[in-house]
Formats: sequence, C-alpha cells, structure tokens
Amino acid sequence: MDLAHIHLLLNHFPTVGFLIGGGLFLLSLFMRGNDLKLASLVVLLGIALISIPTYMSGNGAEEVIKSMPGVSKTLIEAHEGAALVGMVFMLLTGAFSWLALWQFRRLTHVPKWNLALILALIVVTFALMTRASNMGGEIRHEEIRADQGKATAAVAPAAAGADEPQGLARRVGSFVTDTPWMWPTCETLHFVGLSLLLGVVLLVDLRMLGVVRGVSFQSLHRLLPWAAIGFGVNIGTGMLFFVGIPGQYTKNPAFYWKIGLAMLAGLNAVYFTILDEPWALGPKEDAPLTAKIAAGSAMLLWLGVLYFGSMLPFIGNSF
Repeated sequence: MDLAHIHLLLNHFPTVGFLIGGGLFLLSLFMRGNDLKLASLVVLLGIALISIPTYMSGNGAEEVIKSMPGVSKTLIEAHEGAALVGMVFMLLTGAFSWLALWQFRRLTHVPKWNLALILALIVVTFALMTRASNMGGEIRHEEIRADQGKATAAVAPAAAGADEPQGLARRVGSFVTDTPWMWPTCETLHFVGLSLLLGVVLLVDLRMLGVVRGVSFQSLHRLLPWAAIGFGVNIGTGMLFFVGIPGQYTKNPAFYWKIGLAMLAGLNAVYFTILDEPWALGPKEDAPLTAKIAAGSAMLLWLGVLYFGSMLPFIGNSF
C-alpha cells in the first residue's frame, strides 16, 4: 500500500465524517442533550486529526497520477490549495471542539460563544471541504467537470512543463522555502510548542503513574489548554514544513510513523479531557488501572513521536 491508496482510503472522511459530526452537533443543540453534544465534539475532533494524513497523502497520490494522460497539473494544484484552506478551518473546528470538551468538564457546560463559533466553523468548513472534494474528483473524472473546455485548456500548461507554482499551497510552500527567516522561525516555534506540550503531558502522565501524588488531577486539568496550544503550534509549523518541501517527507517512512503516533497521542488526550476516572482523582489517591494504562501509552506514543522526528534526516535518505 502506497500513499495513493492511503489517500483514497481517507479522502472521504473530511467530508462525510465531518457531515456526520456536524449533523450530530446541530441535533444536540435542538435536543439539548449533553451526551449527544459531547459525542459530536469528539467526532469533530477525530475528523480534524484524520484530515492531516489525508492532506499529506495527497502529495503521494499526485506523484502517482501526474504523468498519466489527461491529468492537469493546474487542477491538481487548485485541489491542493483548496484542500489546504479546508484543512486549516477543519483544524480550527477541531481545536474549538476540544476546548468545548475541556470547558464542559470544568464548568459542566459549554459557553454559548463557543457553541456559536463551532457552529459557524462547521458551516464554513463543510463548504470548503465539499469544494476541495469536488475539485479532487475533477482531476480524474472528466464527466463531472463543470466546464469541459476550461478543463481541457488547463491540461496544456502541465503538458508544456510549466514550472512556476500556481496553486495556493505551492505559493505558501515557496514563501516558506524562499524567505530566509521563515524556516528557522518555524523550527524555533516547533521546539517551543513541543516543549510546552510534553511538559504538561508528562506531568499529567507521571501523576497518573504515582509521581507527585499530593496534587489532584483537577489541579493539573487546568494546564491541559497549554498542552493543546503546544500541539497546535506543532501542527501549524509542521504543516508549513511539509508544504514547503513535501517530497522530503512523503518519501520518508519515519515521517509516516511520526504522524501516525502523533494522531494516536492526540486521541489519547481525550481520555484525560472528559472522562470521569482521572477527574475524580484527589490528592494522595492512587489512579485506577485504566488511567495508568492511558498515561503509560501516552508516554510511549510521544516517545515514539520524538524518536521518529529525530530520525527524519537518517531514515529514508530523503533529507
């Protein structure tokens, strides 16, 4: 299985899955049910995480089909740019969905401003992802192209070998690689975000495993937004690295492992965000077995992310 297969496997989740999550969220607003609302927020968060490998695998799919007859480079780049914008809004939706889960645990309700913001993001994101999905279908399905003449003309620049970046994603990538200060700035922010993320995560995990037992989990719970901010900084800067030089990553197996482990670690964090078992843990109390398993697995997952991130220059010979 290569990246093209992975992209085909995942590319319906950001639209169909997001539609399901958004529909559940809208239904929960009418029914005023907390359980349904929490379930919809978890779905939206999960789909946001899935959108990352979906976007990244698209570059591998491009490598497979770009030389096929009738495939337009212009359409590929247009789809890539639309997918990038849609993914940004989807990640914002996932971020505020996580914030709502955290707020519900601490406040027993989600503030109205956040519910309204999530609803607005759902509408905008679904429109953007539907557009990106439709543009992706046009690449290989000529029968759904709205303007056959325009689409046929678009093939000509690709056949002529135009090298100038045209799509939004390519322009962003050129800015990242051509601006002298951009890459080192992203590197600095990436490590700052990683330090912030792991500092909080390790503190929470060690508490679950019996260290600093004098501190209640409720006290540590208020630190989780700082870990989420660190995670968001890492995703943002990591995506800029990827958009800048995608071929450097799509051909590197260490990168696959890093992204996969990071997605699992992100889902692992949901346990500590909303479930009752860790929340009820007071000072001097021993964590239940499930909390210890979650904490131990989180530490292993983040250790794996660190390892494969460090090994990117040494595995796959792509750097």
